[in-house]
Amino acid sequence: MPFDILCLGEAMVEFNQTGGADSDQYLRGYGGDTSNCAIAAARQGAASAYCTLVGQDVFGDLLLDLWQREQVDTSTVGRRSDTPTAVYFVTHGETGHTFTYYRKGSAASHMAPADLPGETLEQAKLLHVSGITLAVSESLRDTAMTAMARMRKAGKTVSFDTNLRLKLWPLETARDAIHAALKQSDIALPSLEDATALTGLSDPFAILDHYRGMGIPLVVLKCGSEGVIVANSDGRWRLPGHRVPTVDATGAGDCFDGAFLAELVRGASPLDAVAYANAAAALTTIGYGAVAPIPRRAAVDAFFQSVGRKAPEPI
Repeated sequence: MPFDILCLGEAMVEFNQTGGADSDQYLRGYGGDTSNCAIAAARQGAASAYCTLVGQDVFGDLLLDLWQREQVDTSTVGRRSDTPTAVYFVTHGETGHTFTYYRKGSAASHMAPADLPGETLEQAKLLHVSGITLAVSESLRDTAMTAMARMRKAGKTVSFDTNLRLKLWPLETARDAIHAALKQSDIALPSLEDATALTGLSDPFAILDHYRGMGIPLVVLKCGSEGVIVANSDGRWRLPGHRVPTVDATGAGDCFDGAFLAELVRGASPLDAVAYANAAAALTTIGYGAVAPIPRRAAVDAFFQSVGRKAPEPI
């Protein structure tokens, strides 16, 4: 079936330590930025799908079960019997939490352009990729760039979130690859922190000018609790963040991406989509984890009824 949104990347099974630094108890969860995005889009009612490889193992089974529960189409998920599904552990200590990843040589890291779906890819309205997708391996990076090129050739929309993770690759390598991908994108979804590291610029407006100067039609700069700044050929707009009782911001940017893209494919204007996603991202910070707190449309609508819905203001 044709999809509204097709996300491409690597998903992982998470084991999060509970009960303190000395505990040997772990709570199982799920991670992966583009997977989170696909789930967020599906929870807003979009027809979303995920494109990846997982192992022929119990962790691959768990991820497939997750996507099926969340109504994320898995027809573009492949399986390999010779490589594992990636996992990671979150441990907690006096200095905070530490992430330990076991993703080298994972099934998704072996994904090659030949693993991309045939006409299914071009039938999607929009492809979403991230900087983490590019960082996992050269093979997955080539796959993502090939997918982006195919979508642009077909006249479809490409969305890209910078999601810079310097534990995965050096800054110079990341900058070259991410900026090459951004030049092939219709929508850029960087965070202010990422953009500052990638461009060397700290002023949000200079960052917007930099990315607009690369030929990106729509730039949505996510500024965390401070909200969002948007730029396109018609101007610039700012929308403050919502004040909510935040307990965990994990995955808030991924939720923003999914909610924003879901609104766009429904026909909303970019500014209306930003207003919706800004609220959805705020709501996801009042619960723990990357997936469980992602709100559904009814919750976002109820939030607007409670606090009002503000539109981005021109600046």
